[in-house]
Amino acid sequence: MDTLERAVLHPIDIGLLVVYALSMIGFGVWSARRSHDAEDYFLAGRRMVWPVIGFSLFASNISSTTIVGLAGSAYGSGIWVFNYEWMAALVLAFFALFVLPQVLRSQVYTMPEFLERRFGRAARLYFAGLTLFLNVVVDTAATLYAGALLVQLVFPNAEVWQTVTVLALIAGGYTILGGLSAVMITDVIQAVLLLIGACVISTIAFAEVGGWGAVMDAVDPKKLSLVRPADDPDMPWPALITGVPLLGFYFWGTNQFMAQRFLSAKDANHARWGALLAGFLKLPVLFIMVLPGTFAILLYPSLPRADLVYPTLMFDLLPVGLLGLVLAGFFAALMSLIDSTLNSASTMVTMDFVRTARPTLSDAALMQIGRLVTFLFMLFAVIWAPQIGRFESIFEYIQQVLSYTVGPVVALYLVGTFWPRANRQGANAALVIGTLTGLGLFAGQVVAPGLGSGPMIAWAGWHWLYVAPAVALVSALVMLAVSLATPAPDRSQTDAYVWTPRLFREETAELRVLPWWQNYRFQFLALLALSALLVGAFW
Repeated sequence: MDTLERAVLHPIDIGLLVVYALSMIGFGVWSARRSHDAEDYFLAGRRMVWPVIGFSLFASNISSTTIVGLAGSAYGSGIWVFNYEWMAALVLAFFALFVLPQVLRSQVYTMPEFLERRFGRAARLYFAGLTLFLNVVVDTAATLYAGALLVQLVFPNAEVWQTVTVLALIAGGYTILGGLSAVMITDVIQAVLLLIGACVISTIAFAEVGGWGAVMDAVDPKKLSLVRPADDPDMPWPALITGVPLLGFYFWGTNQFMAQRFLSAKDANHARWGALLAGFLKLPVLFIMVLPGTFAILLYPSLPRADLVYPTLMFDLLPVGLLGLVLAGFFAALMSLIDSTLNSASTMVTMDFVRTARPTLSDAALMQIGRLVTFLFMLFAVIWAPQIGRFESIFEYIQQVLSYTVGPVVALYLVGTFWPRANRQGANAALVIGTLTGLGLFAGQVVAPGLGSGPMIAWAGWHWLYVAPAVALVSALVMLAVSLATPAPDRSQTDAYVWTPRLFREETAELRVLPWWQNYRFQFLALLALSALLVGAFW
């Protein structure tokens, strides 16, 4: 049966979606009454506990963009895309162990602000500007576009710009009103809806294809393997240990819309426990979001676009009523990322630019500016979202943009965390040279195909997962050389932002008073073991 013919919502399903949308906006109005100052609005009063942090991290990451991208990639080229998910557990643990304690002690509002404490104002402004660009052009716009794909199944005559406008108004509405508190509490609700919906779709699709034996008989074994050969066009195995962790560190550790959840924690333990909860929630994604794309190979072998896999599964397999609930989960995921990116963009503009230029502004004035900035970024994302249709897939769009842009910032955080000698001159040089390197590699990829296959541009044809570590390595080497050639920084002003073995020993003493099951290091080892089992099973 033509899936598009069945993409008609019953009044019950429509009613459930309307109730969901009104509930989210109503919660934003209620949360607005609890935001008394800037810390309440931008960081939820720094009072969030680990379950809220963990579910909010998960919901903000597993957006509708991710769901569509994961299933679409599994349908088109295989389950290799799950490597991003299990790698998140390792990245989160690394960040919690080496970087997070210094960030929390600094009591900053934004990650660019933390970078200023270590390397000066130029680094802060650069990173804030880059993050604003990525949050709006990559994250928010891509999520709006993914939602538009789903809506067009129901309303094929609706224009993309009309759809993304409505979606942005709903998510932007409660974000503007309630701030981070509204965002994180709604994230918990959205994460639960999302998990329920994904489990239902995966279970039904698995039954429809006739079980695992039918999948193994019909699907190319290469599509069921996580670790690919070195010449694989999607994810060569060297990139799995270089590019994937590096992009993951940027996303989970330094990207403001994720790191803001850590900054809202009531203490370091709640931040760590929340991080590890998010890592644990990433593991079932293989079964409930990636493999449904594999099942769709059997169910819908001739879809015109891989990004249509997950929406097609929803409309073709789910009965009335249940479809409405699962759609609510899908839109919940969409709203979760939109609200997160809009709130973080608002926080950075207000705190990294406005407050530093006008330090005498009151909290009330900062909150009003934050609300205005949220609206303006929402408007820009709506305008840009339709352009994403020019790329082959949403997932490709997101990952390729990140690969060429985030290397210099990751180098600053990693080198600055472990090498006290790194100074602001080295950091500034790394940002300039690293950015130029990224632009040069991008130019090689874009221009070279039109120049033939000769050696004119040596890096033409590089896999994009090699680009990010290459840019980061160049940035780190420049930082090393310039720092050594210029005066050392004042250790009294930088030691608070550098990890040392002494900090590890002090933390060990603090953890001894906790039961072993509350010790995040044991939790990390358990998470690592589960990840290893999963990767081994699908090697």
